[in-house]
Amino acid sequence: MVSSERPDLGSSLGTRRRATSIGFVAVLMWALLALFTAATGAVPPFQLAAMTFAIAFGLALAKWLVRDENIKAHLRQRPLVWAVGVGGLFGYHFFYFVALRNAPAVEASLIAYLWPLLIVVLSALLPGERLRWWHLAGALAGLIGAALLIIGEQDLSMGITLASGHFAAMACAFIWSGYSLMSRRLGDVPTDAVGGFCGATALLATLAHLVFEDTVWPADIVQWLAVAGLGLGPVGLAFFCWDYGVKRGHIQALGASSYAAPLLSTLILILFGFAPLTWAIALACLLITGGAILASIDLLRGNLS
Repeated sequence: MVSSERPDLGSSLGTRRRATSIGFVAVLMWALLALFTAATGAVPPFQLAAMTFAIAFGLALAKWLVRDENIKAHLRQRPLVWAVGVGGLFGYHFFYFVALRNAPAVEASLIAYLWPLLIVVLSALLPGERLRWWHLAGALAGLIGAALLIIGEQDLSMGITLASGHFAAMACAFIWSGYSLMSRRLGDVPTDAVGGFCGATALLATLAHLVFEDTVWPADIVQWLAVAGLGLGPVGLAFFCWDYGVKRGHIQALGASSYAAPLLSTLILILFGFAPLTWAIALACLLITGGAILASIDLLRGNLS
């Protein structure tokens, strides 16, 4: 069993760079989240989560069957592992939907997107990790860039009164950063276990849908393809890549580079004609890209001490 103090599975610089790159693939796929979600039409959020996480579980199950793997071994995990995995995947999405329903979308998104910064800051609590000024500076630059993207031309509400949605958004930030950091600590748990977490999340999302929502099925083939795309990518393979990255890669660099997701998502919407290119987007591009490079400077230099 691999020590949870610092998962050094082949701890060469090349291995860590490769794992970090795989983790960043998740960020690239999350950039497609807004486009695919918009293309799903009027499908309610919990129903959409149930459908897409079911596809993600089916993806893992197909891999296990094709490769004749021991499915029970992948699912036979400690209670703590299941609590972290399902709590992270379902917990984040549950509170995010609650946040959007009970607070202005701009404010909820800004608060929820504190999770990359929290990953960088709280990574100092992990055994074998050291937080340097450039990690924090890079994450802060990314946060400012993401804020420019999310706020755009909109104004934040002038009132200071906090709604339940604001607290739900803060829960999102702590849940996803906590899930990512705990995944690092649980470095002995195989990434295949994420398939089980997706299956459990699909079941819980189904229950939430039945309690809170009316069923609305996709209206045409384009919407069905968008649902499938979500399940295969941003709500499927992305979680497996993220798990591998945070367990074996440079966690500070992954945290800071995660701010690339809203940037790339915005650029994709611009490419498809859904949004205009503005000075705020250009400045955000510089901040997020520069911040990610700054937070990764020790990895780029080959100094992991």
